[in-house]
Amino acid sequence: MSLVSLKTELRQELKLTPQLLQSMEILQMNSQELLEYLGRVTEENPLLEQEDAHDLRSAYEELRQKASWIDGGVYGATFTHEEGELPERGRMDRETESLSAFLCDQLDRRRLPKPLLALSKYIAELVDEDGYLTQEDIDGLLELKIPQPLIDEALATVQSLEPAGVGARSLSECLLLQLSRREDVSPVVLDIAARFLPELGRKHYGPISRELGVGVEEIQAAEKVIAGLEPHPGRAFQSAEPTAYVRPDIFIVELDGRLQAVLNEYYLPRITVSTYYARLLKESDEKETRAYLQQKMQQAKWLMNSLERRGGTLRRCADAILEAQRPFFAGETGMLAPMSLSSLAETVEVHPSTISRAARGKYLQCRQGTYPLRYFFSRAVSAQGPSRQAVKQKLLALVRAEDPKRPLSDQRLCALLAADGMAVARRTVAKYRIELGIGSSTARKR
Repeated sequence: MSLVSLKTELRQELKLTPQLLQSMEILQMNSQELLEYLGRVTEENPLLEQEDAHDLRSAYEELRQKASWIDGGVYGATFTHEEGELPERGRMDRETESLSAFLCDQLDRRRLPKPLLALSKYIAELVDEDGYLTQEDIDGLLELKIPQPLIDEALATVQSLEPAGVGARSLSECLLLQLSRREDVSPVVLDIAARFLPELGRKHYGPISRELGVGVEEIQAAEKVIAGLEPHPGRAFQSAEPTAYVRPDIFIVELDGRLQAVLNEYYLPRITVSTYYARLLKESDEKETRAYLQQKMQQAKWLMNSLERRGGTLRRCADAILEAQRPFFAGETGMLAPMSLSSLAETVEVHPSTISRAARGKYLQCRQGTYPLRYFFSRAVSAQGPSRQAVKQKLLALVRAEDPKRPLSDQRLCALLAADGMAVARRTVAKYRIELGIGSSTARKR
């Protein structure tokens, strides 16, 4: 039997060329990523140049005059490819205003023996940003052959500093350190803080009541005292997260009496091919120079084609979103019509993966506010039903309008939604309630 055979097979393959890969990469970039990418590419490719587009600035100001709600502040109208960005005012200097620096400053003001001062400062440096120590840090001091009495004294010294509760090794110890500085603290409060925090967090009053021999009312009173304590003593010294400024990629504005989708390309520099290198490519007689310039010219053409394709895809997506959600943008309703990536892909006549890349990290600004582009993709809860966003909006409105003394159960919310034409299952109501961060009817009862 022969092991060699011939056969014919018809197969379709899609090979990703470098040009297609670059086009896909540029399509899914948001505005800031694209700006940084253009800066890197123009540095690497001598044939590419960035031109300051003054006509785009004028067009942007003209658009702002027609839609005054478009942000014109520092981060709205700044063309960030320009240099000279100033640091944000009021930013904290972490080196001089950290928790450890604050603790060490207090220790320096105390007249402590040198060994105790040095060890106390060392422990203060080990305190994390929440104000806690780990038992492993203390155990490590023993491995350094430091006497246990000195370690205990230094730890007590750090725990006596401000803010109250700093230097604790557990949440329970942190709360007890704060309670120790108060007067007339009930023994029940101390016992609960020391032994029953997990039960108290789950509101399991029964085991606490049986163990301590006190009533539920006394436990709830102790709960209020403990709730007033600070579980993170170092919170005041934590620097705020840097503000993330969003630059919209799309505007929905009313121009000449009708709503239109406008791409926000006003911040981008204009990319052109250097006339000097283009002329050198034609006139150079050196083989290596011509080969290098031809390669860079091909890359430049790919880039400009990718930018043009990105703008065209985003523009078609924006027009399709505007058409699908026109009542929302017109201010007639706050609820979105059902729309999915696949349905929009059919409208725009592209693959759903292209829509997914186009929506990645993009933002849309309209009169109602600034939204992630994916916000407008809200699937229907059923074949002919409303969108998930519409159900959540209505659910949120019902909870806000309920009687705090008699909150609505999930079953009751389900019935009210059905009466309003939104037939959803009770488990769906519970799921959406949890996604909105709304507690159960028992937790909402006041």
